[in-house]
Amino acid sequence: MSVFNQSRRRVIQLIILGMITLIICRLFYLQVVEKKYAKLADANAVLRKVVYPSRGIIYDRKNRSILSNDVLYDLVVTPASVKNIDTAYLCNILSIDKEEFKKRIVTAIIKNGRVRQSVFAPLLAPEIFGQLQESMYLFQPGFELVPRQIRAYPYPAAANILGYIAEISPAMLKDTANYSSYNSGDYIGFTGLERTYESVLMGQRGISYLIKDNLNRPQGAYENGEFDSAAIAGKNLRLSLDIDLQMLGEKLMKGKSGSIVAIDPQTGGILAMVSGPSFDPNLLTGPYRSANFNKLYLDTTKPLFNRAIQATYPPGSTFKPMIALVGLDEGVITPSFGYPCYGAYYGCTRPIKCEHHDPGHAANLRLALSHSCNAYFSHVFRLSVDAAKFGGIRVGGMQKWADYMNSFGFGHRIGVDIPSEGRGLVPDKKYYDARYKGSWNSCTSVFLGIGQGELLLTPLQMANAMCIVANRGSYYIPHFVSSIDNDDTHLLDKYKEKHDVAHITDTAYSAVIHGMTDVVESGTGRVAQIDGITIGGKTGTAENYGIVNGVRTKLKNHAVFVAFAPAEKARIAIAVIVENSGFGAKYAAPIASLMMEQYLKDSISTKRQPLMKSVMETVTIDAAMLAKSHLDSLNKNAVIKKKTP
Repeated sequence: MSVFNQSRRRVIQLIILGMITLIICRLFYLQVVEKKYAKLADANAVLRKVVYPSRGIIYDRKNRSILSNDVLYDLVVTPASVKNIDTAYLCNILSIDKEEFKKRIVTAIIKNGRVRQSVFAPLLAPEIFGQLQESMYLFQPGFELVPRQIRAYPYPAAANILGYIAEISPAMLKDTANYSSYNSGDYIGFTGLERTYESVLMGQRGISYLIKDNLNRPQGAYENGEFDSAAIAGKNLRLSLDIDLQMLGEKLMKGKSGSIVAIDPQTGGILAMVSGPSFDPNLLTGPYRSANFNKLYLDTTKPLFNRAIQATYPPGSTFKPMIALVGLDEGVITPSFGYPCYGAYYGCTRPIKCEHHDPGHAANLRLALSHSCNAYFSHVFRLSVDAAKFGGIRVGGMQKWADYMNSFGFGHRIGVDIPSEGRGLVPDKKYYDARYKGSWNSCTSVFLGIGQGELLLTPLQMANAMCIVANRGSYYIPHFVSSIDNDDTHLLDKYKEKHDVAHITDTAYSAVIHGMTDVVESGTGRVAQIDGITIGGKTGTAENYGIVNGVRTKLKNHAVFVAFAPAEKARIAIAVIVENSGFGAKYAAPIASLMMEQYLKDSISTKRQPLMKSVMETVTIDAAMLAKSHLDSLNKNAVIKKKTP
């Protein structure tokens, strides 16, 4: 054999020897040094069980728990172990027949096999659990009671804010990009804060290893729990919400459709958000959750629809302060500018009638705001849009006006930290060009000057606009969560950033604020007065149209009121809408006033108690709609009885 062949042979031998040595060393490490894999190699004798963590608790601004955890029990079954049990008695306790019993056993086998546990009856009602617990020896082996955490609500309020959790759907499980860490049977936040802060609230799962016999029955901890990992509880949320204020708002809105949004202008923290009609959040937890959800979903009064962020309305006269700010900033009016009120606006081709007949009510801006003169603000709108320095309507005046409104937070989502926020609508030049094919002018859009026409805002946007006025040109994105315990995320950073809107002068804001305080002191909103507190406010009556028998029909007006207090340095800004209830001062203004008094003074004065009682007893929802509502037929057994802290 040649020298060359001997050298090649030696190299191959060395490579093979090296590989064998490496394999032997690795095997020695795995079998002798590293004991973890050696012990877990007995996989057929070890049951891996997921330990679910406690979800984070949610507290209000005064550190009161408004969403916590409770325990109900699932009845689980191992089909292969079900032998010689008292089937008839079990069916009697669960109120099912033998056919249903067999069907559930078959479903369990299809889902998880014969020797693995499956849920047979989820989230047992307390009375059913009590009967089963006393008689479990009759159903063993085969059946077992397993605890499951559910959500509990000490206060029967804020359902649309907090949201609810439910079992993850098959469709969501297929979305591996977003839900890869979830398994079938897991619970997940579906709406509200539960959904937005799911990653924070859910915590981190743990693993428990149990030794099992040849029939797959758990016999105890494997290796004394050496390989177990503890579950890490979810983080708690601290809210700006005041639960007392929230409950008062829901009582004031009982029997009414509409909403209340109250915000702290100095932080953007939402103090209360009411959508009426509302419901007890406990109805969407426990054994009757599905049945109650179906009734709420089909209810004609739409209690699941969060009107505060999803519904859009023409703001009516509550929009006039924003019209004034633009006019002042662009210099087309001054605070002393006057315009006659003769019961109509005559600046366009036809008179646009209104209910204002006193020319003195619009002798200057303060009077025009306090007496809400339509002709005045129709004219200011047209002056702004058509002004040469403003660009003129043919070269962008309407677009610039719309840009102002966008900067106030109208026409787009503000970014509140619960899902499904609506955008509203601020029509601009592009909108009118498309609708009228270029054949339009400022008279076409003149109704925007009084908060009507195509303009649509959410109650959240209206309340945020009051924050901007109260702060003289700045705001924080409205949000509920003020802090997260042990927070190592940056979820809340955007809510701490101050936003400055269009550079409107302090002089312009002061003129508008003076006019808004006159609204409450001597104008259309006098019913909103609170002893010792100066309030800036604006009443509004929003025209309401609907489709009746296929025809667009004028319906009863919506009542609107926006305000902030104290006017000098506001601690609360608020917007209230009561649907189909007429003039803004009739219901919306009293509700806003009572809410502000409760927050600023921590109580309602004795002399105002009759007003509060009257508002609470007033029903504005149509009787026919109430008759079709399911709210009174919901299963109250679903409510976990807890004493309010």
